[in-house]
Amino acid sequence: MADPYYITTAISYPNGAPHIGHAYEAVAADAMARFRRAQGRDVFFMTGTDEHGLKMAQAARDKGMEPAELAAEMSSMFKVMCDNLQVSYDRFIRTTDPDHKAAVQHMWKKMEERGDLYLGRYEGWYSVRDEAYYDEDELTEGEGGQKLSPQGTPVEWTVEESWFFKLSAYGDRLLAHIEANPDFIQPESRRNEVVRFLEGGLKDLSVSRTSFDWGVPVPGSNNHVMYVWLDALTNYVTGVGYPDGGENWDRYWPCDVHLVGKDIVRFHAVYWPAFLMSAGVELPRQIYGHGHLLAPGGVKMSKSLGNVVDPQLMLDRYGVEAFRYYLLREVKMSSDGSVSEEGLVTRVNAELANSFGNLVQRSLSMVHKNLDGILPAAGSADQDKALLEAVRKACEEELPNAFETFGFTAGIEAWLGAVYACNAYIDAEAPWTLKKTDPDRMADVLGTLVATIAPLTKAVAPIVPGASERILALLATGEGGNPIDKPTPAFPRLELASEESAA
Repeated sequence: MADPYYITTAISYPNGAPHIGHAYEAVAADAMARFRRAQGRDVFFMTGTDEHGLKMAQAARDKGMEPAELAAEMSSMFKVMCDNLQVSYDRFIRTTDPDHKAAVQHMWKKMEERGDLYLGRYEGWYSVRDEAYYDEDELTEGEGGQKLSPQGTPVEWTVEESWFFKLSAYGDRLLAHIEANPDFIQPESRRNEVVRFLEGGLKDLSVSRTSFDWGVPVPGSNNHVMYVWLDALTNYVTGVGYPDGGENWDRYWPCDVHLVGKDIVRFHAVYWPAFLMSAGVELPRQIYGHGHLLAPGGVKMSKSLGNVVDPQLMLDRYGVEAFRYYLLREVKMSSDGSVSEEGLVTRVNAELANSFGNLVQRSLSMVHKNLDGILPAAGSADQDKALLEAVRKACEEELPNAFETFGFTAGIEAWLGAVYACNAYIDAEAPWTLKKTDPDRMADVLGTLVATIAPLTKAVAPIVPGASERILALLATGEGGNPIDKPTPAFPRLELASEESAA
């Protein structure tokens, strides 16, 4: 059987419409899932929505809706976003799904059996927007003396009865696990942050609330609902069959990688493994904390500044292939990076339309016009062999090696190097001049170019799956000596959408 591979995104909090950060994470995880499938791995890929908590309850109240009604409406928006982005998930999980409630309550009982839960009183600073508690020394002061979390969100002093989890008992075990498993938290900068946090000592964690009821009830304490992060994180095991087990559980757990934003690494790399240790469940193999997408000039996107990018608007203007390619080409996964519509149009036109798209279109059009559409064999001259080797190395070594560790930008750069080599080869060989002077050599040159197109297309298929499928389908019409159909451009040139046309 194929080697299993389980990848997840963080599940999105649907108290507002999807933004480009949600799209970035979904596309990156999808690219990895497609890359692993192409390697022959048996992939299970899960994404979804995290629908409980105070933020959702407040958002529903503000809209005059019931939380469940708002959750259903907003969750569907995230599912549509994923579908429009060609995200090939195997399950879109919702924390309101019945099997998830059962899984979270079972996890709670296992932690309780371990003696890691106790009833107490919580007094401290809480951020509704982050659904997180913060110590006094983590806070900063904003306008008007408003205390702010490390994420810049307002915090409020909260006092209520709460169940607590003995997080303080797990610091040394977590540090030992990270030391024994260097790839557990990636990239290295995130691992270093978590280690520093753990070395500072852990305090017990409040894991229930009584001030609202939109959540999973605590078993035996029905006036309490579970802390939304305990609820949300458990989705990763729910999705593959916890607690009942079964084929998916045996095959896919432990998860190979949780792909999450850098701002929630602490929850995934400290709280989540501690919960799993307490419940007696094996830990995931890796948490990868990616950077954030920023507005032009490196400014953080925010609704108040009016610079938040709507992914659906970008899809409508420029198409899914261009959008997916730009997201993963422009910004290294390990870093923050700026994005803009101008950047998308410039990048896609230069690299997809003018370079790779033009290579495919020119080569196959010449075959269609000059060789009656019959795909010729590759040439055997030194320059032919050199080009084929350059393409092989980029597609079979350099790009896969980069993609293994979410290095999509570096992998695409290696792939582009091979594309540029193909275009330089066309210019040097000038097959359009050989039809009369040396038709056999023309056929060799076109055959060599045809032999580069399939591997180049397959290599970039995890990034631009739809266009890649169309190119490979066209090549397939030429199998068995049949003439290929007339090619059409796989990557049309883009025009920057003006505000008038966009309106």
